[in-house]
Parts: sequence; structure tokens; C-alpha cells
Amino acid sequence: MFKDLTDFEMEPIINLAKNRIYRSGTHIFMQGDPLTNVYFIHKGLVKIYKTDIHGKEQIVNMLQPGDMFPHQGFFRQDDYPAHAEVTEDAVLIYIPIHSFENFLITHPEICIKLFRVLGDKIVDLQNRLQEKILHNTYEQIILLLLRLAKNHGREVSDTHTVIDTQFTNREMANMIGSSRETVSRTLTQLKKKDFIQTDKTGLLQINTEALEDELF
Repeated sequence: MFKDLTDFEMEPIINLAKNRIYRSGTHIFMQGDPLTNVYFIHKGLVKIYKTDIHGKEQIVNMLQPGDMFPHQGFFRQDDYPAHAEVTEDAVLIYIPIHSFENFLITHPEICIKLFRVLGDKIVDLQNRLQEKILHNTYEQIILLLLRLAKNHGREVSDTHTVIDTQFTNREMANMIGSSRETVSRTLTQLKKKDFIQTDKTGLLQINTEALEDELF
């Protein structure tokens, strides 16, 4: 968001911002807490998730360095719309919401960038909803793997990508509202077809070309 700003334009942001180290497993905020800060990830990974009345978890997003949150509920006098949990030791930069809003009022160019970020998130959520409606669970898992490869992957060839972040079968299931058993069974099927494999470090390597062909 700030990459095109000059040092002079960055000064008020630096003056507003603070940073803090969060250890893996700790929560930054809980769903329903008063909305007080906007966060930027400098280092580490953060899981955004919701829980229903039965305690069932639904992962909304997995965020990495460079990402900002929260997105939903921003610019509203509201509570945090979801839980934010650190899944890998993180350094977060944060700015009080009211201070950040006042800054945006006087810096419309940053407002435009923020709207683009929010627009991308809306499109992503629309795509996920479409996946849920139009595709069966097998296809949803393939689409999830392709999305993880895009957002957390590193290309190792023209056709293969390594997902640099390790996700458990439970976490992947929670991303699409499925069960751990279904994800495990589907991953086994995809491994038998040689569409995916686990490398020596335990990371998932996927044949993106083969998975795309499997869908179409």
C-alpha cells in the first residue's frame, strides 16, 4: 500500500505506527472484541477465522508478510468480525483505527490503494462462494490447492509449484467447510494420480497444469 510514497509522505505513517512481536499460537484479537487497530504483517503468518455457536472453525484467510487486516468491518464503528491467530512467530505493525482513518482523509492516494486491496478481497470471496455453489468437494479441494499455490507458492518449474506454508488437513478442510477425512482422502487420490507430492521437507508440491486440466 505504501510502496509508492516518498520518505516525506511516509513520515506521518511512521509517527502513527507501532510494532509488536507475537508468538505462534497467540491471538491478536478475538471475534467480537472492540475494533481498535489496523494491522500490517511485517513478518510471520496470521490465520483469520470464525467460529459458530458449536465452536466449529471456518478459516476466512491465511495472511502473510505485506498483508493488511482486518478488511471486513473496516471504516465501521464495529467489533472485530473474526479471530486473528498467529500461526508463525510474527512482527506486526499496527495503527489505531481512528488515527489511520484521519490519515486517509488527508491522503486520498492511499485511500485509492486501500480500495483496490478491499476490491481484490471482495473478488476473492465471490470466487470462493462460486466454487462452493458450482463445484463438488473434490473440485473445491483442487481449487483450494491452486489458490494456496498462487498465494503461498513458489514455482519450481513451468508446471510445478511448492506451497511454502504447511497446512494441516484440518486447516484445509476448515477453509472450504469440509471434513478432515474428506481432504485426506482426496489428497491421497491426487497423489496416486501423481498430481501432487510431498517433498523431503514435508512441503506440498503440486502439478498446477495437471490440476487445472482435471477441472476442465
